[in-house]
Amino acid sequence: MKIGRLLLGLFLPPLGVFLTVGVGPTLLINILLTLLGWLPGSIHAVWVIAKHQELNEQGRSY
Repeated sequence: MKIGRLLLGLFLPPLGVFLTVGVGPTLLINILLTLLGWLPGSIHAVWVIAKHQELNEQGRSY
């Protein structure tokens, strides 16, 4: 599932972030970055997805 979210984060950044953390400030930041350009949105999405996975493995929430 993580690979699928990473691919969505790369190609459709807001959708990848939404599926990872849901609706919240992180999603709004990603939408704004994506409106500024595809690359900033994609970088942010991949970072959010990777960080969320790392925190889940440590037993903490995002």
